[in-house]
Amino acid sequence: MIWMLLGLLGLAGCGLLEMPELPPVPTPVATAVPWNGAQLPPGEVVLDPVSDIVPVVDPQIAGLIATVSQQQLMGYVQTMQSFGNRNVFSVTDDPAFGIGATRQWLVDEFTRVGNGRLQVAIQEFPLFYNGLATNPYNVVATLPGQVGNNDLIVIMAHYDNRAPEPTDGETYAPGANDNGSGIALLLESARLLSAYEWNQTIVFLAAAAEEQGTFGSRHFVQTAFLDGKNILAAINYDAVGGRPGIPQYARLFAPNLRESPSGELARYYEYIAGLYVPAFPLQVVDALDREGRWGDHREFVNAGMPGIRVIESVEDPDMVNSRTDTWDRIDYNYLQQMVQMNIAVVANLAGAPPTPQTPIIQALDSPGDFWLRWPTDPNAAGYAISFRPLAEGSFTTFRFVRANQAGNVALTGLNPTLTYAVSMTALDEHGRLGDFTPEVIMPPTQSAAQAP
Repeated sequence: MIWMLLGLLGLAGCGLLEMPELPPVPTPVATAVPWNGAQLPPGEVVLDPVSDIVPVVDPQIAGLIATVSQQQLMGYVQTMQSFGNRNVFSVTDDPAFGIGATRQWLVDEFTRVGNGRLQVAIQEFPLFYNGLATNPYNVVATLPGQVGNNDLIVIMAHYDNRAPEPTDGETYAPGANDNGSGIALLLESARLLSAYEWNQTIVFLAAAAEEQGTFGSRHFVQTAFLDGKNILAAINYDAVGGRPGIPQYARLFAPNLRESPSGELARYYEYIAGLYVPAFPLQVVDALDREGRWGDHREFVNAGMPGIRVIESVEDPDMVNSRTDTWDRIDYNYLQQMVQMNIAVVANLAGAPPTPQTPIIQALDSPGDFWLRWPTDPNAAGYAISFRPLAEGSFTTFRFVRANQAGNVALTGLNPTLTYAVSMTALDEHGRLGDFTPEVIMPPTQSAAQAP
């Protein structure tokens, strides 16, 4: 017995103290020699290409912008107000009052203005709130794209509203600006954008139960995720009607502006809106929303999708959820410009070529020089490459490349002491600018002390 015990201890000792035999480790090879901008092979890499394919105002999109109707917008806001109370806990079986009547009118109106192209559906979800239960519906109108991929551009506005008490479905609550104005923008955009076919699919989302906590948009995001959809952009319009006398600009909220998908979308929106509607500027705010407030875009942001909120320049707190939020207090010239910005942005995103593949980016041996490679798209007329200093919230300058020189380029002369966020997009022959690739962070290639 003692002999057996000693033998077992000996075996245990071998297992604990002796290292197993290791396989031989290959000898490391020398690392690749860094590229030098002066040694790039001629004919293989295009050095500092120059292109005449640049973003310009497309006449087709400009024509849509010019036909935005203030009369249509006023009519839509008046109709939304006429439903009396659009709380999700209001009646659903009255043809003229409540959330049910509003929903049916939205379905009918999207169908009417859709030019036979809009696919209109309702999206039911359960809601349990403050001891009450109901089944609200989103109204989802889809304008299918020609590319046939899973990419979606989502324009949204909530169609519900509330009186001061969040479950009061009976008290008169006109809700003209909040959010009849956003629904008016949605319907007028659908009317105009449905006149044409676009490359990318556009979704017009009229969301319910925003007032109780963005439940409708959450359901939409969950469904889109499970269906394998890729959200290129989610743009939320909420309280966009303005009032006579307020500053003539819009606010755009995007969280983590300099390093997030929402920040990329905000930069794109700011650039395109400035190109097409220069007299109506944007104030971009680095935040998810106003302090202590929310909107439907937050559900997209929480899911890692690019989401932003657009809202009027100055709010009147006395109008929020009150009887004074009526159609006659809205500035329809202001609302018209909001719609024009939206159409410019969405038509460019939807009409341009699809998002390119993210380029492979390598810093060259010479400071401030970079080598980019990517697969090209036969439908692209050119590409725009953004080297954005990370400290900047907006686009600074672009490098443009014609399609026949694209795919393998070297760009020189950038500041070697800066950190850059690099992204790229494709342009079509009309100068329409598409969705940008995710930004790649490139650290400085030279310290400030080393710079000449």
